[in-house]
Amino acid sequence: MSNETFLISLGQNNDLSKVALAELRMEADRKPLMQKYFQELADLPGNSRKYSVNSTETVISPLLNKKILFLGSSVTFGFGALGESFVDYLWKRDGIEAIKDAENGTTLVDEAAFEPGDSYVARFNKELPEAKPELFVLQLSTNDTKRGSQQLGELSQDGKFDTKTITGALEYIVSKAQATWHCPIVIYTNPYFENDLYSKMVDRAQEIVQKYGLELIDLYHNPDFKDQDSLYMADEIHPTRAGYREKWLPVFEEKLTKILQ
Repeated sequence: MSNETFLISLGQNNDLSKVALAELRMEADRKPLMQKYFQELADLPGNSRKYSVNSTETVISPLLNKKILFLGSSVTFGFGALGESFVDYLWKRDGIEAIKDAENGTTLVDEAAFEPGDSYVARFNKELPEAKPELFVLQLSTNDTKRGSQQLGELSQDGKFDTKTITGALEYIVSKAQATWHCPIVIYTNPYFENDLYSKMVDRAQEIVQKYGLELIDLYHNPDFKDQDSLYMADEIHPTRAGYREKWLPVFEEKLTKILQ
């Protein structure tokens, strides 16, 4: 089956938004073997039609028309949810003006995962300087636990950042975003999963939040996100659409509203 035929069928059966279909089309074109994996994801109960972005009601929200930039990898993309992440639900339900810069498999550290320039640092420098968001949301990527340098690094004492380390990449992006946009910044973590390096990354993110006066959405230590039902998770890293809509969306709505009000 051609990718286009497959995606049309997927869109109809799972009620995919036009944005999600476009995102999956790009993924399938770059990685033809993804078709089988997308079908497996489509069959999950948590990705059924009733959890789609299209079926999500719009509300009168204080987040309406707020321009929010999201920089991340597969969890921001919505890899386990057919391209519909919490960002898409915030767009549909709350009417935010979302800029979703998310590439599956990419790292904070400035090393290419699949192609030159796909790291957080590289994309931040190339694609986002003119974004001028009212709020910047940065994902603490799980990919840095298995790709890139896998080096935590140390907090900078002199304003120089080693972007080949996780800490250096985080500090570089945060400091440059503050200097460029002068807007609130939120770092968010994944829910708990068994990995020593990610545990240290969460601790370091908390230090960076304190150092730079940022906000943190700490799902890693949130008991409501530990040992979740399979309805909400496609695997130990990636939520389903049910997970994003029923569990992630309320947390982000509350936090982002508090910051922007």
